[in-house]
Amino acid sequence: MRVLIISDIHANLPAFETVLEHAQGDWDYAWCLGDVVGYGPNPNECCDLLKTLPHLCLAGNHDWAALNRLDIRTFNADARKAVTWTQETLTPENTDYLAALPTTFVLGQYTLVHASPREPIWEYILDPLIAALNFTQFETPVCLVGHTHTPVIYQRLNERGDTEAIPPAYGEPKDLSNQRLIINPGSVGQPRDNNPDAAYAILHVEDMVFEHRRVPYPVEKTQEMMRAVDMPDRLVTRLKHGW
Repeated sequence: MRVLIISDIHANLPAFETVLEHAQGDWDYAWCLGDVVGYGPNPNECCDLLKTLPHLCLAGNHDWAALNRLDIRTFNADARKAVTWTQETLTPENTDYLAALPTTFVLGQYTLVHASPREPIWEYILDPLIAALNFTQFETPVCLVGHTHTPVIYQRLNERGDTEAIPPAYGEPKDLSNQRLIINPGSVGQPRDNNPDAAYAILHVEDMVFEHRRVPYPVEKTQEMMRAVDMPDRLVTRLKHGW
């Protein structure tokens, strides 16, 4: 089976639609690693589109924030404004959809979480040290995560737990077999690695072959919609720069 790996759509419909068009014909099922909503101008449209796909989806921290399951006082002022707008905008049907999302899936050789296996909703795996501490928290060979908006592969090198970060090689299939790995596909709707292009991945599940992908999308269209609903300028500007 070929799986489309997506994460951190963040209510960015033009990015989501572009990813689906770019990946067309290359996948049979979708795994979404959370944060369907938050920051962007299209929470309902992104939920509705995701629900049309054969898929499973995890809860992310912004999905929980939209449900009042997190104290948004811990968010910065711009993020709080976006959360409040999202809460007011979501339909009852999409609120129910987000409320039903689990925090962890284990499927064969793969563990799926939004943030980290140690803390599925909130912890950021930003470096090899944090990744090393998380390898003891899951039993499968591979763990797929999102949350940081940065595509990367963390590989455990030995029994001591030494871990290295491997940058993505876009469009180059990587064999995952006989390794312990934590893999982040990057963000569909709000990349933060100084590259504004939407990020996603394709996984050949049984063969354990993974491919990071990147595709440009009409950022200006998303920015225009964000301005129309009075999103903070910083959230609008950052999309063009990928930070």
